[in-house]
Amino acid sequence: MLPAALLATTARADTLVDHVDGFTLDSAGRVERLTGLLIGNDGRIAQVLRQGDKRPARVDYLLDGQGRVLMPGLVDAHAHVMRIGFAALTLDLSPARTLAEAQGRIAVYAAAHPDRAWVLGRGWDPAVLGQPTAAALDQVVKDRPVWLESADAHQGWANSAALAAAGITATTKDPAGGRILRAPGPGKAPPRPTGLLIEAAMDMVARAAPAPRPEDRDLALAAAQDALLAQGITAVTDMGTGIEDWQAYRRAGDLGALRVRVLAYAAGTDAMSLIAGPGPTPWLYDDRLRLGGVALVADGALATRGAWLKAPYADAPTPTGATQVGLPRSSETQLRNLMSRAGIDRFQVALEAHGAQAVAAGITAFAELAQTYKGDRRWRIDGAEVVDPADLAKLGSSGIVVAVQPGALAPALAAARLGEARLASVQPWASLARAGVPLAFGSGASGADRLAPWANLAIATTRQDAAGQPFGGWQPQERLTREAALAAATAGAAWAAFAEGRFGRLEVGQRADFLLLDRDPLLASPGELRETKVLETWVGGRKAWAAASSPPASGGR
Repeated sequence: MLPAALLATTARADTLVDHVDGFTLDSAGRVERLTGLLIGNDGRIAQVLRQGDKRPARVDYLLDGQGRVLMPGLVDAHAHVMRIGFAALTLDLSPARTLAEAQGRIAVYAAAHPDRAWVLGRGWDPAVLGQPTAAALDQVVKDRPVWLESADAHQGWANSAALAAAGITATTKDPAGGRILRAPGPGKAPPRPTGLLIEAAMDMVARAAPAPRPEDRDLALAAAQDALLAQGITAVTDMGTGIEDWQAYRRAGDLGALRVRVLAYAAGTDAMSLIAGPGPTPWLYDDRLRLGGVALVADGALATRGAWLKAPYADAPTPTGATQVGLPRSSETQLRNLMSRAGIDRFQVALEAHGAQAVAAGITAFAELAQTYKGDRRWRIDGAEVVDPADLAKLGSSGIVVAVQPGALAPALAAARLGEARLASVQPWASLARAGVPLAFGSGASGADRLAPWANLAIATTRQDAAGQPFGGWQPQERLTREAALAAATAGAAWAAFAEGRFGRLEVGQRADFLLLDRDPLLASPGELRETKVLETWVGGRKAWAAASSPPASGGR
């Protein structure tokens, strides 16, 4: 009989993934090549195999990679999971290139769903449709409210019935951190709402819309997971988790239907306490779900002039002749109080801050918190569209993680909003890295069309659009290396959510979350990188998604 120690070493492993052209990134961001993975029955990596390494004689399952490229699963550092799912179940306006086309799609959708009390949708592009009006919606749907979020989720388009349902009239005041766009009324009448609502003003209509049922949320979560896995995203940071969202995640986990790892951040401190109670939750369902922090919002986006700047916008004088610096959601004192409430119970604070003043306010607030709350708190700033160069050193010495969104880079818009003098402060990724700031990549997605992780990697490394413009890249000094970008989209995003050691890299002991691709993202041209196709997505050593042409794993040998 064999000794027990020898039996342990010869026990059959669960899965061998072999004959791959693989890579991972080590803790220093260096590329490590591999040709196979041995995955244990627990879904963790038991051995990373390289050229010449001996393979086990017996396994339960063998996947012959046939020379395909294998890399760690992507981790999205900032997205809105349930909104991605609901976007797939409602009206999609992302293909509309003109107002007439959008109106046509709305009319067709409304006619096809006469039983729905509201017509809900998203995806219209402000760069294409400009500032659409309630009157344009009333032309196609008058009998019920219509509410349509923009593709970037920073503005919403309502018809007259939706405005009425929300109680928005000519005398309604703008909420803190939001704006109701208005047009001159007849005669001496006060300006009337146009139907376009910016940033926090969107909540006024969203609250009036019918709440989804639990079964609606379950369908939305299934649709969101499909969209994420198809893009190669094996873990997603859900910024703004409510109790209803959390319950949907728990239902899926209980049923074994949670295929994507969800790193949840509560939608404010009240939701934080309601979901998790006195502190962060444990990791659940084999590291597929955890609520470890709270999402707070300091301001809006640069596109809506909602980003809170240190100096006024170059293109936005108000009707009174004054200038505006953005739409802060709360005072700095209120923000610090909310952050302190979370810090007391050891929740990680993720502050969405897009403008230079919002980023500076976050740095100051986190510095104060660090004096009281010791240890590795890993405070986060998400967005960081505009960062004052004077604040880079403070960020680097503070230990704050910055989760950026490469897909939000818009050179022409930035030039209009800021003027030439401030353009060096726009999305300064390389400067942040040189200052020692840990970077994570997020999409900010509220719809599948905004996920685009491969396009985001191309943008991060070239500062160019899909047509390769401008030549040489816009503010090219802020380009990242391919290795740094891939690290921010994998291990960096995992580290930003305290998930390091669990997933994000392909190393012994971590969860076997990996992708099989049709090309090597380290060697592809920028254009080829954008067109990367995911062939298979594996989570915890099990295939979670596959393209139709991907061959199955074979049985034991």
